[in-house]
Amino acid sequence: MVLEAMMICIDNSEWMRNGDYAPSRFQAQADAVNLICGAKTQSNPENTVGVLTMAGKGVRVLVTPTSDLGKILACMHGLETGGEMNLAAGIQVAQLALKHRQNKKQQQRIIVFAGSPIKHEKKMLEMIGRKLKKNSVALDIVNFGEEDEGKSEKLEALIAAVNNNDTSHIVHVPSGPNALSDVLISTPIFTGDGEGGSGFAAAAAAAGGVSGFEFGVDPNLDPELALALRVSMEEERARQEAAAKKAAEDAANQEKGGDQQASSQDATMTEHASAAMSEVENMTSDLMQALAMSMDDPAISHDVKDTDMSEASASDPELALALQLSIADSAKDQTSQSDMSKLLADQSFVSSILASLPGVDPNDPSVKDLLASMQNQSKPQQKNDDKPSEEEEKK
Repeated sequence: MVLEAMMICIDNSEWMRNGDYAPSRFQAQADAVNLICGAKTQSNPENTVGVLTMAGKGVRVLVTPTSDLGKILACMHGLETGGEMNLAAGIQVAQLALKHRQNKKQQQRIIVFAGSPIKHEKKMLEMIGRKLKKNSVALDIVNFGEEDEGKSEKLEALIAAVNNNDTSHIVHVPSGPNALSDVLISTPIFTGDGEGGSGFAAAAAAAGGVSGFEFGVDPNLDPELALALRVSMEEERARQEAAAKKAAEDAANQEKGGDQQASSQDATMTEHASAAMSEVENMTSDLMQALAMSMDDPAISHDVKDTDMSEASASDPELALALQLSIADSAKDQTSQSDMSKLLADQSFVSSILASLPGVDPNDPSVKDLLASMQNQSKPQQKNDDKPSEEEEKK
């Protein structure tokens, strides 16, 4: 990490009023200066930066080399533009300010923003360059704005005179939609070239919105803030994981509860259907038993009553009358039983009766089988009922 003291020479001449650099030449220059100062102070807490102007009433030092970024940025506000740029005087005053730096271990560097024409001769600039090289002062030049005849050639000659082991650089920035600061980020003025260059590429990236450190904070400069940010991030990550786990458990419980509810509903419906089927079976068995009894009793009663009537008719007229009445009642019961058998044979009637029962499905296969068996049993009975009795045949 390079330890440097830097002076930035600002061009505040009349040419800075032009608007070929958005929003103006001077404002674009001010943004680039702020970016360089911030990156320089962040790269090393012991780095110092100073600012001076090269136009107006003369060269004026706004702030001597300092590590206070607030003081550096404050000096840029309220600057007036006017006059012509005096490049030679500005570089000489910047060298003098660096000579009186407090920390003599700091390397010396001057950054010049040249946005207006240069009136000095090429030989004069070369002489200034050799003087800077003799005093181990590196020089970076940002050439933008006016491009008159010989301006680039003069600046190239100045860089060639001061350059030592490729520690000095010149950048030509043409006018266009790109901001001046955005163009400078990718140049050696920001990226540096090892121990001889500016050497604050990481800090420049941080100032441009890209940080190489976790959470954008260097733990070496502010370990407490870095630790607090790391703990906060871990707590937030743990909270998000717990929330996701809880949501997954709730979803699983809802699915399980829905399955249990559906199974309980199926079991309830099955129980209702079973109860209804058992009730139907009981009713059917009762009906079948009653039908069987009613079908068997008349034959017996016919034989017995016919015998009793033949015997009693001669001896007891009243008993004979009672037997005749009893035979008439049996005939009525037999008629009603035959009617019941006909009703059971009527499939639509039986289906409507079963559909009215709760929990009974007339289309259930077991119910259909039961009804079919009942109808099969009723058909022989109907055939027997339809056959005339032996006495009727005899008559």
